[in-house]
Amino acid sequence: MTEKGLADVVAAETAVSDIDGKLGKLWYVGYDIHDLATYSTFEETVFLLHQKRLPTREELEETEARLTEERELDQWLQDLMPTFAEVASPMSMLRTSISAASAYDPDGWDQSAEANERKAYRLIARFPTLIATFERLRNGKELAAPNPKLPHAANFLAMLTGEEPDEEEARAFDICLILHADHTMNASTFVARVVASTLSDMHSAITAAIAALKGPLHGGANEATMKMMEEIGEVDKVEPYIKEMLGRKEKIMGFGHRVYKTEDPRATHLRRLSRELGQRKGDTRWYDLSERIEKVVMDEKGLYPNVDFYAASVYHYLGIPTDLMTCVFSASRVSGWSAHVREQLSDNRLIRPESDYIGPTNQEYVPVEERQ
Repeated sequence: MTEKGLADVVAAETAVSDIDGKLGKLWYVGYDIHDLATYSTFEETVFLLHQKRLPTREELEETEARLTEERELDQWLQDLMPTFAEVASPMSMLRTSISAASAYDPDGWDQSAEANERKAYRLIARFPTLIATFERLRNGKELAAPNPKLPHAANFLAMLTGEEPDEEEARAFDICLILHADHTMNASTFVARVVASTLSDMHSAITAAIAALKGPLHGGANEATMKMMEEIGEVDKVEPYIKEMLGRKEKIMGFGHRVYKTEDPRATHLRRLSRELGQRKGDTRWYDLSERIEKVVMDEKGLYPNVDFYAASVYHYLGIPTDLMTCVFSASRVSGWSAHVREQLSDNRLIRPESDYIGPTNQEYVPVEERQ
């Protein structure tokens, strides 16, 4: 029996993450996302996803040091960035940069488990540097070098904006990174595992994942949500705007989920962060717009917001430009992608599904001169 979009088809066994869509639960290696968002850090989450356990204090410090040491771009990528800043969209830049990065990776084409772990950590560390470098170059701003004294989340915001974030902003972004780190067999993760199953290299698998995330039905929803709110502009315009969209049978981005039948647990934290950041900045406009949109969509369609919906206003409050939002999503999700690639390679079998042929059969070949 054919399942369109592979719905309900189990494609792999994994110990990385799990979902209960009916209860609205998400776990990384058995740890509830609510606990991780409350108590953990992104660096600790990276270790958890890759090593399948929480680190000791010494192991956590070692992970933090590894990620800090790998932030700098090699000269090859640095030389490419001005051209990308002139001609490429953010996600196209990221996709092509990661593909190019394979040429000068210190581990070359070594496919050992140890080399792939090093490549994974290197990619996690450098995604923020690529994104921040691109953003500052395209706006004619002086580059902000990685700050080895700052944790992963704070360092990214500092490189992006040119200003060191305060503790609350840094923690808010750290939580965002945790929430976006992995989400079972989503489209981009599946693509990464398919590529890995061919015994291609880590960079190829991550490049393919970025290409999948680039699509608006996957990672682009946060950008679309922010653009929608910018277009609406005022809270009292929300209801007619949303009802008009629904009347045209248009999709409201940031709502509904293929898996969750109740509230996405990640949205719970992002809603709170949006409210708190808005209050701290003395500008609750984007939170107020989000809250009203959520109410109207729930009243009209009974749909819950997903992770992308409140992420849009949170990212906006943190100074992240709208067209960079999917790239920033990638900067977190690369931790999950690379963990899945390593897991796939640890017990690999080529992923090769079947298909149902629905075209014509038993056709007779007609020479070209006899065709009508």
